[in-house]
Amino acid sequence: MSRAAAIKFALTSFLLAASLAGPTSVQARQPSWERSVGSKLAVISTAELPPAGRVTYELIRAGGPFPFDKDGVVFGNRERQLPTDRRGFYREYTVPTPGSRDRGARRIVCGGPVRAPHACYYTADHYASFRMIVENPQ
Repeated sequence: MSRAAAIKFALTSFLLAASLAGPTSVQARQPSWERSVGSKLAVISTAELPPAGRVTYELIRAGGPFPFDKDGVVFGNRERQLPTDRRGFYREYTVPTPGSRDRGARRIVCGGPVRAPHACYYTADHYASFRMIVENPQ
């Protein structure tokens, strides 16, 4: 049997076996921010955010202005606590910590378009853990 005939035979056998196996379901790949809803990340409602967190969250939704120069910079997700996505997908914003002499440890990190992020996450411990922010129920 020639090489071309062997390849044709193998391909035909594979296609026949696949058709006999029955229908299969194919799932489209979901963006990371959609996968995060069912992930191990805990959630926090906007009402549960600290008062400064609610203010920061509203500023994010309004597109600023932000009180800190570093607000809106790219968050690298080096800790890999958030769903993996392309570089530049996440941006971080400061949630002022009362009594702190610097920006403190609290942040909101959002992924997606700057003014209409797909998902935002709150951390009170400088990226050691995150909780996905969910809107308050109506």
